Amino acid sequence: MRLMLERSLLLIVDMQAGLMRVIEHGEQATTEAAWLGGLAGELEVPVWITEQYPEGLGGSEPHLLEALPGCRLWQKVHFDAHAEPAFASALAESGKRQIVLCGTEAHICVMQTGLGLLEAGYEVYWLVEATASRRAAEAVLAKERMVQAGAVPVSADMVAYEWLHRCDNARFKQAHRRFLRPRAGRTLIF
Repeated sequence: MRLMLERSLLLIVDMQAGLMRVIEHGEQATTEAAWLGGLAGELEVPVWITEQYPEGLGGSEPHLLEALPGCRLWQKVHFDAHAEPAFASALAESGKRQIVLCGTEAHICVMQTGLGLLEAGYEVYWLVEATASRRAAEAVLAKERMVQAGAVPVSADMVAYEWLHRCDNARFKQAHRRFLRPRAGRTLIF
């Protein structure tokens, strides 16, 4: 169950401007998602972002989109992104089987997307510091439920170093200069 660069995709669920202002630990979640997304882009891991009903909740958090210019954006009406036929088809065609999952709200769209992915046979890695809800207790409960269902809880650093795999090559040195420095104020919130 080790994360492999060539098998991975980072999926950021519904970090939308209209929602983030009421999310407990929302700023940290966005910062961590942007940080790992930036590294993913550097390592050519696809980054997909979903938006739930953007007409009402607004588009994705501008800081996130600015940090991830190469991301693929998906709009959805199902809480489970995998229930969207075009999304499910594109994911299957990508050949990526390891999904690093994060976003908001943990207990609604992130969890339902994770459950849908697990049911479809994907490996799901729950990115703890980048997954939040309006109430932290609900994010904790969502993580517990996902772990019981088969998801693996991970931190951004765990993912980064598994993707990099070794320290004696140019890829690691480039990533280390740009991404692998300590980030102030980080805590594992859940």
